[in-house]
Amino acid sequence: MTDELDALKAALRADPAPDAQAKADAIALSMKNFDDLQGSPDALRPNPDRPTEAGIWNRILIMLKGLTTKQALAGTASVAAICVAVVLTGKGPELAGTVVTEQPEVVLVAEPTVEAMPEPGVVLPGVDEELRTDQQPMLQTKAAPVVEPALAPLPSLDTDTGDATADAAPATTALAEEPADARGRLANTVTPESDDTQMRSEAAPMDGLVDSATGGALGAMQNAEPASPAATAGIIGHDMEHFAAPVSASDMQVAPQSDTEAFANEAPNPVKVTAEEPVSTFSIDVDTASYAVVRNSLNGGMLPPAQAIRIEEMVNYFPYTYPAPTTGDGPFKPTVTVMPTPWNPGTRLVHIGIQGAMPATDERPPLNLVFLIDTSGSMDEPAKLPLLQQSLSLMLGQLGPQDQVAIVAYAGSAGVVLEPTEARDVAKISAALNNLAAGGSTAGAEGLELAYQVAASMGRDGEVSRVLLATDGDFNVGVSDPEGLEAYVAKKRETGIYLSVLGFGRGNLDDAIMQSLAQNGNGQAAYIDTLNEARKVLVDQLTGALFPIADDVKIQIEWNPATVAEYRLIGYETRALRREDFNNDRIDAGEIGAGISVTAIYEVTAPGSAALLNDPLRYGGAGATEPEAGELGFLRLRYKAPGAEVSILKETPIGQDTGPASEDARFAVAIAGFGQLLTGATYLGDWGWDQAIAAGLAARGDDAFGYRIEAVNLMRMAKGLSAQ
Repeated sequence: MTDELDALKAALRADPAPDAQAKADAIALSMKNFDDLQGSPDALRPNPDRPTEAGIWNRILIMLKGLTTKQALAGTASVAAICVAVVLTGKGPELAGTVVTEQPEVVLVAEPTVEAMPEPGVVLPGVDEELRTDQQPMLQTKAAPVVEPALAPLPSLDTDTGDATADAAPATTALAEEPADARGRLANTVTPESDDTQMRSEAAPMDGLVDSATGGALGAMQNAEPASPAATAGIIGHDMEHFAAPVSASDMQVAPQSDTEAFANEAPNPVKVTAEEPVSTFSIDVDTASYAVVRNSLNGGMLPPAQAIRIEEMVNYFPYTYPAPTTGDGPFKPTVTVMPTPWNPGTRLVHIGIQGAMPATDERPPLNLVFLIDTSGSMDEPAKLPLLQQSLSLMLGQLGPQDQVAIVAYAGSAGVVLEPTEARDVAKISAALNNLAAGGSTAGAEGLELAYQVAASMGRDGEVSRVLLATDGDFNVGVSDPEGLEAYVAKKRETGIYLSVLGFGRGNLDDAIMQSLAQNGNGQAAYIDTLNEARKVLVDQLTGALFPIADDVKIQIEWNPATVAEYRLIGYETRALRREDFNNDRIDAGEIGAGISVTAIYEVTAPGSAALLNDPLRYGGAGATEPEAGELGFLRLRYKAPGAEVSILKETPIGQDTGPASEDARFAVAIAGFGQLLTGATYLGDWGWDQAIAAGLAARGDDAFGYRIEAVNLMRMAKGLSAQ
């Protein structure tokens, strides 16, 4: 190693000294090359080797591919709002009363524009680095008039059709006249075998995610080219042959307004003079929807609207243990209790409790159950379709192996989601339920027709077939004749297929239609706002809801004018019947289900009492028949055995001394007072919230499920809200 180093040193010492001129020439050449070859040219240099995922459009496609259906729906709602704003902006100063300002508007153009190119090395805030290539869209800026949104007038919309009204702004009218094939709806599940939650059209299998609130389509997400109108058309439901139906402008779903709720009710029953009208007749009611609506409103921090309160449904919400029928009593037994009126010492209350028999569960016939599920756009809220799916899932465990379940869903049109399936196949039924998605308008009439067809195909001799409609009641397509729909449901009940209705959600709840359908369909109406309420209705009381033991049950009382000068029926305003309807077996009335109890309460006033509200008649006459001593009145009940055409009559006198009132009777009276306080009734005197709370607590009794203490707490909440 030493020899080699020595040789190298000797060689270096032998080299000539560096040439100063050569060194200067080399440096000059280097500087020239640097000046000629370095730096950035005026034009951009495309890079053909950039990553395949680069570029704004590829990035957008990657983002859209990761979107879920709900995220896509939320996004399209925002896009629709922006589009409306842009259209209104284009009107500029033509919009009266608006404030117009100049703001820079950023526009994407397909070709590069030199004027808009940033200088080399300049990065625009918020702009991707890859925009500065000739393969990406460029940026231009221009001033555009912007209408202040707070002052821009918005057109009104028809809540039934979604079309702009005649006085709508021209820009919005143009949107409403957009070709129908450019709009669509989120589809419903079609077949139980599919895990996909959307139905797809033959024209565009994957191209039509649609905003149910506006009807606007997103277009093809997988393609860089804009999708055609046909490709972006959404799909509505379909019939049993699974065909796709066209979308019309009237099918556009309008976001529900807070004041579109409709409730079935009548004016409170007045005090009647016995000498003028001694007979009171009404149909029983075992619905519970009103109480659940009241609870939902109070828990939301608001007093319920007076028209939503049906006192009989509040009273009948609670389970009571009235004396059960024994051999010879028939399917139910009435119990009458007379007690002092807590809010008026000058009157008395006549409490009528009817208890239905509970047959052995293993003796019930097979059940054919059709879930008719509203999957329209208005159901796309947590308290609607998702709660509905959870609620019906709870019910599956109560069905027997001999039972069958089918599912029909409807939005723009109706389709069979699950063919008749044995109830033991819980996994298959649950999968069909969970695959449902909301979108589109609400073709309730078509859904009902299809559900009845499916139920008829399932039924055999000796079996029970039922349709269970779950909806928010927002029927906005195909129900131009509600009376015709009611007649259709009433006709179907004659075939033995009954209809019950479950209501979900608030804001556009059409309680009036739900009540009418349930009453005409010989079924029950309930409102479900929590999973606990679903358990009560669909688990604890399922047998009573689906297996009636007495049809067309009517109550009639003839009051004795010698002992009752005035009377008032508390509640049952929507169930009133004419006197002659009692003996007419063609007149429909309510049903009593297995194990169900029914309660009715009258307030009566004796002749000569200081509490009388009417003056005696100058020319009044005595009754034609002398009643037995001590009778307040005579109770008559008519009912039919399920499927029978001829009614059976039960009669019993109402005595004045019936013994002490039970806790059940006293709690029912407390709830009747609760309902009257909510409606602002004028018959309660100084009796108020404190007295109602005390009465409810005193009669709470055995409250295994906590329903009664919940009612007392609701009274406390109503007291606080009433004081505001």
